[in-house]
Amino acid sequence: MKKILSACLILILLFSASFALAESLQKIVIGATPSPHAILLEYVTDDLKALGFDLEIIIFTDYPLPNPALANSELDANYFQHMPYLNAYNDTVSDADKLIAAIPVHYEPYGIYAGKTKSLDELPDGAIVTITNDPPNQPRALILLQDAGLVTLPEGVDTESMITVLDIVDNPKNLQFLEVDPAILPSTLDDANISLINGNYALAAGLSPARDALFLEPTDGQTAQVFANYVVVRPEDADADFVKALKTVLQSDKVKDYMLTLEEFAGGVIPMF
Repeated sequence: MKKILSACLILILLFSASFALAESLQKIVIGATPSPHAILLEYVTDDLKALGFDLEIIIFTDYPLPNPALANSELDANYFQHMPYLNAYNDTVSDADKLIAAIPVHYEPYGIYAGKTKSLDELPDGAIVTITNDPPNQPRALILLQDAGLVTLPEGVDTESMITVLDIVDNPKNLQFLEVDPAILPSTLDDANISLINGNYALAAGLSPARDALFLEPTDGQTAQVFANYVVVRPEDADADFVKALKTVLQSDKVKDYMLTLEEFAGGVIPMF
């Protein structure tokens, strides 16, 4: 009986200690797209607990939602976007709703993926090309098409030029563009000849940028700097303790090795710290 009582007492003490620890942790809520953002956040959950923070991840699959949710204090931070996207959002809202990029974490190369056509050399005249309808990302996709030799754009354009398919100067293969929500680009591969897919949505669909892309952005150029993905916060939280903790755990050698070796990422997640 004494042994049973002792065991029960130990369990009660352990439960009380665990409860006290949970109570002492500061909760932080971060909105993220599924892959690689939520995967990377899940990987550092225990590291954050060691620094005093209990992480809750809320998954978003639509780009327009996480920034308003953060501005409205439904989130403490979000992790899904690059600077051109954040700048475009900030240009459309009042000063009270503007957000800031706090922690650069990684870059996802944009790619051209095979649909019904399995190589760019075999692309037929009038081929159907699915492309994002997201304004900050469409210029990036068009520049990728130009780099692949498929279209010509106006002189002097760069990844921050707000160009659309209507600005194409020369389209020798008479490519037919279908603009769709970036989240559904992978699902168009059965019907399109090729698709230009954002890195996170390619990964979420099980595509390997290193293996499956017909043409991929270079990972060592200016594009990688421009399109680094950030943890974003409200301006008043720029120096908050939870932001410092997130920077410590996300910009670690442990996370860098994870990005570069996880088979699921397969060349689609490049550290940017």
